Amino acid sequence: MAKEIPDLKAEVRTGTGKGAARQARREGHVPGIVYGGGADPLPINVDYYALLKRLKAGRFLSTLFNLKVEGHQDVRVICRNVQRDVVKDLPTHLDLMRLKQSSRINLFIHVTFENQDKAPGFRKGGTLVIVRPEVELEVTAGDIPDHITVDLTGREIGDVIHIGDIDLPKGAVPTIKRNFVIANIAVPSGLRSAEAGEGEGESETAEE
Repeated sequence: MAKEIPDLKAEVRTGTGKGAARQARREGHVPGIVYGGGADPLPINVDYYALLKRLKAGRFLSTLFNLKVEGHQDVRVICRNVQRDVVKDLPTHLDLMRLKQSSRINLFIHVTFENQDKAPGFRKGGTLVIVRPEVELEVTAGDIPDHITVDLTGREIGDVIHIGDIDLPKGAVPTIKRNFVIANIAVPSGLRSAEAGEGEGESETAEE
C-alpha cells in the first residue's frame, strides 16, 4: 500500500554564490540546495519548467520526492522553502531536506470510498458528499500509504463519517487532533424539495 514517490530530477550546480545562481537562471534552471541527512549540502539546479509544473500541481511543500542527481545515489527529500520573485511570483531558489526511512513527515493522503453498493442510504437515493478528498497525516517516510479507505457498508442517509471511523494505516496519525468530518450521506434533493414544500404549505395554512 506504499505510495508511489514521484521523481524530481536535478543536476549538480558548479560554483556557489549569487553569480552561479544567476547563471543557472539564465540557462533555464532554478538553483537549490539539498541539506540534512548526515551529508554535506549539495548545490543543485532544477529545470525551471519542470519545477513550475510541479508547483502548479499543488501540495509541493508536502510532497515527498525521490531526488535523482547524476553521479549521486537517489535520496528522498521534501521541500522546506521555495523563494519567489517578489514581482513575478516565480520560483528563484528552493531548499530540499534529505529524509531517512524512519523520518516522520506530514503529507496529504488521498481518501477512497468502497462498498457503496452495500450502503442502504444510496439505495434510498442518498448522495455521498465528500468533505475531505485528502487528509493530512503524519507518516513515516519509509512507509507512506497510497490512500486511506472509507468502508460505506451499512451506511444510511444522514450518516456522518469522521476520521475516527476510519482504520488508518499503521503509524499514520492525523495532524488535526479533533475528530473531523470526512464525508456524509445527504438526503436526496427530491425529498428535500418535498419537505420544503410541505413546510411552506403548513405555514400558509397556519396564516389562513
